[in-house]
Amino acid sequence: MNLKEKVAIVTGGGSGMGRATAQSLVRKGARVAVADLHETAARETAQALGPTAMAAVTDVSIDESVERMVRQVIEGFGRIDMLVNCAGVPMTFTPVEELEETEWDRILKVNTKSVYLTVKHAVPHMKRTGGGTIINIASIAGVRARPGLTAYCASKGAVLSLTQALALELAPDGIRVNAINPGPAQTPMLKRFVGEGKTAERDIQKIFVESVPLGFLIEPEDIAEAVLYLAGARKITGEILNVDGGRGI
Repeated sequence: MNLKEKVAIVTGGGSGMGRATAQSLVRKGARVAVADLHETAARETAQALGPTAMAAVTDVSIDESVERMVRQVIEGFGRIDMLVNCAGVPMTFTPVEELEETEWDRILKVNTKSVYLTVKHAVPHMKRTGGGTIINIASIAGVRARPGLTAYCASKGAVLSLTQALALELAPDGIRVNAINPGPAQTPMLKRFVGEGKTAERDIQKIFVESVPLGFLIEPEDIAEAVLYLAGARKITGEILNVDGGRGI
């Protein structure tokens, strides 16, 4: 697939799945905006990707920040053809009666509200150029709930419903909207589900690997490959692709 002349925004593009996705898109010829809250990660990733990438420091949970980021992309690249929402935060296992309202709000803002905000500001530019594609990185936890992860499961389940609602709404404009559900993934975020320092690295690996029927963790590159597939699948919209090693069965 050749993405030459296409412009993509990848939120959370400074690390993990977002970084791997940005790398894959650049290799296919796209120009990529690496949108990330962490300035150093965004700039280092964009620099490593070369002249067809730009850093865009963004808090995806704040409307003004997202609007500014989209404006920066238009000023730099002139158009938006693809939006990949990779930005997200985990949740440490917490009984619901101990879950603080501020933590609930934080998780929903970053994992769910951010998708609404990026779509809100990117879609007008996609419509102007005749269409585009939106790919939301959700989680298998959005369809297979786990105790102690109420806010996280709710945030990702909402992304899946939002994906399908957007797919119907935007189809007449030639904009496809799909989602990917990663399973437990080999990223820095993984250990944060059990809490920093609470469990040894080897035990974390064992806990999550044993939950995957195929017996391995998902790599960021696996998600990047799924993004490339959906980016080129012109007749697929409103679909949810599990990339989870069978975790969701």
